[in-house]
Amino acid sequence: MNKKPKTQFSLFRPRLSLKEQAVFVKRLSLLVKAGVPLLESMTMLEEQSTSTANKKMFGEIRHDIANGLSLFKSLGRFPKVFGEFTTNIIRVGETSGTLYTNLKYLSDEIEKKRQLRQKVVGALVYPIIIIIAAVSISALMTVFLFPKLMPIFQSLNVPLPFTTRVLLYISFVLINYWFFIIIGIIVLIVIFFVLTRTSKPFRYAMHSICLKLPIVGVMLKHYYLTNICRVSGTLFKSQVRVLEAIDVTAETTANLVYRDRLLKLRLSITKGGKISSYFQKHPKLFPSMLSNMVAVGEKTGSLSDTLMYLGEIHESELDEQTKRLSSIIEPVLMIGVGLMVGFIAISIITPIYEVTQHLNPR
Repeated sequence: MNKKPKTQFSLFRPRLSLKEQAVFVKRLSLLVKAGVPLLESMTMLEEQSTSTANKKMFGEIRHDIANGLSLFKSLGRFPKVFGEFTTNIIRVGETSGTLYTNLKYLSDEIEKKRQLRQKVVGALVYPIIIIIAAVSISALMTVFLFPKLMPIFQSLNVPLPFTTRVLLYISFVLINYWFFIIIGIIVLIVIFFVLTRTSKPFRYAMHSICLKLPIVGVMLKHYYLTNICRVSGTLFKSQVRVLEAIDVTAETTANLVYRDRLLKLRLSITKGGKISSYFQKHPKLFPSMLSNMVAVGEKTGSLSDTLMYLGEIHESELDEQTKRLSSIIEPVLMIGVGLMVGFIAISIITPIYEVTQHLNPR
């Protein structure tokens, strides 16, 4: 047997986006359906890859299969690329002889997850761009326009209104301390990302705060519940054991608050508890409709179908929330931008009005 290539790369690591994962699984399912052996299938996928790191990864997978290793074990060597959900679905397909069916189903689920993520990102991008643009324009007016007018007002010895004095102070700080402000922002961003990567309590606190935000928090809850219901429902349908399915669902859940609750759910199940009973104890994270329907699914033996149906319900709720966000955020942004521009305009116009009041016609 030849020596296995190393999985660690010195410069580049393999990476597949959700879209690329869906395409990879879809192509593999079509090749399996056509009766192409796995070894030959991986050779073809390796040749079609454009990324050097991904091509090397597919080469290692092909090498593993050529040496008798199962597909799911080989994919499991790349946990950053293929998560536990993917490897478990493929494992069940390989052991049960339904690899094509499971691959096809997996491809559909990954594509749904990608579309779901796009909905959330798309709903948040617009307001973020508007806020950044409004703040940038206001800052430019404060730094470049306002200072050119201030010497005129100050030379006339007219008492400046409060709004003008506030804007003058802001302008002074931005002009004279802009370097320190930029450095401070960069330092805060670096500290935030370092804490996010290294401190689990900090990450947990941030995830908890996100879930409590108005409007956005509701969207995120529907997003996470959609993924939780779909992943667990898919695993149950594939005859994965309950405890293992809960573990995989927790692993694939990005939010640490939901992940923590799912891990505690696993502990509750080991003590003889029911999924629905546990959900009912946490109504802020798991709505009553979800826990009630899960209870029905447990009683009727159709828990997997119930969870898949709940996933569809929460996705439709997410659609409604994204539409509602667009209708709410536009007037809020207009009011916010109007207040910012209005504050600057009043700060500039009020001194002019005061000057004209002190001018005596001859």
